[in-house]
Amino acid sequence: MADDAEVPDLSEGPVPGPEDELPQDQQEDPAAEGRTGADAASPAGAECAEREADGKGYDDLGRVLGQRVYNNFYGSVDASGAAFGFGSVAAPGLAPGSVEADEVDRALRFYLPPQPCFHDALSKLRAEHIVVLAGPHSSGRGAGAFALLREVRGERTGLRSLSPANSLAELATSSATKAGQAYVILDYVGEMKVDAVQAFEIRRLSEELRRKGSYLVITAPEATRRRLALQDHCVPWQAPDPRELFDHARQLAPPADIPPDVLAQLVERVAELRRPADVVAAVTGLADGLETALKMLHDSDQELVRNWFREEPSAGDLLPLAALAFLEGIPERNFEKASVLLGTHVREWEQTGETTHTSEPDATAGKALRGVTFEQTRARWKERATGLVRTERRPGPGQDPSRSERRLVFTSPRIRALVIGELHDLYGYELWYPLRLWLSRLSRDPDLDIRTEVAHGVAMYARHALADVDENLLQVWADGLAGQRVTTALTLQFMCEDEHLAPQALNLALSWADGRGAARAVTTAMALTGTLGSLYRLEALNWLWFLTNRGERMASAARRSLVLLLQTAEQDPARALFTLRYVRTRVADTGHRSRARSLALRTTVQLLEAQRLEGPGTLAAALLRNTPGSARHLGLLWVSVLLSVCRRGAVRALCQTLVALRDDPSAADAVRALGEVMRDAMTPRQWKALGNDLPNALRHPDYAIPGTRHLAQVLLGSLRR
Repeated sequence: MADDAEVPDLSEGPVPGPEDELPQDQQEDPAAEGRTGADAASPAGAECAEREADGKGYDDLGRVLGQRVYNNFYGSVDASGAAFGFGSVAAPGLAPGSVEADEVDRALRFYLPPQPCFHDALSKLRAEHIVVLAGPHSSGRGAGAFALLREVRGERTGLRSLSPANSLAELATSSATKAGQAYVILDYVGEMKVDAVQAFEIRRLSEELRRKGSYLVITAPEATRRRLALQDHCVPWQAPDPRELFDHARQLAPPADIPPDVLAQLVERVAELRRPADVVAAVTGLADGLETALKMLHDSDQELVRNWFREEPSAGDLLPLAALAFLEGIPERNFEKASVLLGTHVREWEQTGETTHTSEPDATAGKALRGVTFEQTRARWKERATGLVRTERRPGPGQDPSRSERRLVFTSPRIRALVIGELHDLYGYELWYPLRLWLSRLSRDPDLDIRTEVAHGVAMYARHALADVDENLLQVWADGLAGQRVTTALTLQFMCEDEHLAPQALNLALSWADGRGAARAVTTAMALTGTLGSLYRLEALNWLWFLTNRGERMASAARRSLVLLLQTAEQDPARALFTLRYVRTRVADTGHRSRARSLALRTTVQLLEAQRLEGPGTLAAALLRNTPGSARHLGLLWVSVLLSVCRRGAVRALCQTLVALRDDPSAADAVRALGEVMRDAMTPRQWKALGNDLPNALRHPDYAIPGTRHLAQVLLGSLRR
């Protein structure tokens, strides 16, 4: 506990004090704003401008994340076909942490081990205590990993999922794994290390697991088998025969009376499926009637999209549809301007003559885009994309219904992804080169809605061409303007809606965190919020805390990201408590009067003063009101800053929180609990000093509101007993 200190009278109002400023060697120059010429080009002026741009980027990011959390996650949700995210439930084991036995049971309810790969993997796992299942996405690798671990550890065994960002060297340390445990890493992305070094680490990890009687199963893409370091531990994985899985699942599902001729038709369609999950969905769909199951197998959306492209549409029809795939739902007037811009890029690309000399190896199989013409008529949509696109009228977020306007949307949520898939499969360099230029232009557009939709579309495109998205778009945008960095961060958030892309999104974000420049590090901080930070919460917190100790620009961004992580967790008590406990532990681990503690306290003050993403009041007030257990963590955080040079900020945050709670009759219990935690962590002299400072601060007009002083008395008075 810090020494008692004399504290100033805080009744002068909620203005920043000297203790809230940057360290002397990193102070901002308030006169730098608006400078021109040599002053603006100075390092201090340039950094000030960059941090101001970063701040605007965080404002944009907060608006998008707030809208997604409150409009999607906490409203009615249709999660059919979804992987996870703010609008659906995470696939078992995808988020690092414990996977309970009941979750494993549900994942393996209809499981059929594919042979001979299951037997081969089981033999390797028993012998070496580690195995890598290398196969295509959606081939049942995750369920296979669960089944293998159940086989070696017994029924009703829970698992522990590890982050795909874990290095094998870290896992080989004696403290990283425990005895008698079952571990899984889903969709491992690999490490950029020399194969000989990694091979040594894998052998060491295998020996450590064997010594402890623990097991590890890793799932990875097929390309992993070509990595020399992993070759000896890989087993080629494949999905079970769909007809065998169909018969197996039918035996375990409730009986359904199906006429023989209809059953034959059903089996014929099932035989064409490649994803075990689709086969199981067909069986479970029989409970809703045979017609439902047949309709599920007959993918009308996919057939509709394929038929449209089979007609080889003209450029005048193709380009607007391609533009809509990346700009769905924006106002029609804005969409028209953007789609005209795409046509301009295509014409300019054609006029350079490069299309006759430069092409990708498979470009000859693509469809040419010669003689571009572009008709700017809204009536053409009825002929241009029959059955694919419709118009609807709605206002923008937060706008009055009277300001609703026409927007173009796809007739089904799946059609957008299917259109992007067809564009990738059918068209080559002649389309995608100008399309990438167009996307890069839109990535810095002032309109946040446009950039959000671009991010959504690029995330869908990453399912088909991750390397292209990484090299030609995200790496460039991550080091670009503030708007482009926000677009990059949002793209990584949307990539998390695909369970196989989520580990890749984490890998991309972390690749920019260290040694890639301040701009890319800021992009990393932005990306480690929202869905990505929620899914990989420990990695996100560790890296953001690391960045708070870097240069001031990176540290400022990391602090704002930590605030955003907590803001998006307002309605997720477990994640909110995890974040508060993490910050409290980090603060407690710093040495008194050290630079690390000073930086940690500045982060803590920002968290305590943070406002809610949606709705009035401080985030701390909302957590005290709705999250049981938050009073203990918040109280200890408040004490840590009250007993430091950041005292003024701590009292100011406490006043703001009491103001936010003043109209809530049930808030007294939470405030009393907060006070008890704080009093127990302070000496009588320190507690008495707070009893003087808080009433003085509440005299300011911003805080002198009926009900606030009463809550302050609950906080202070009830504890004097």
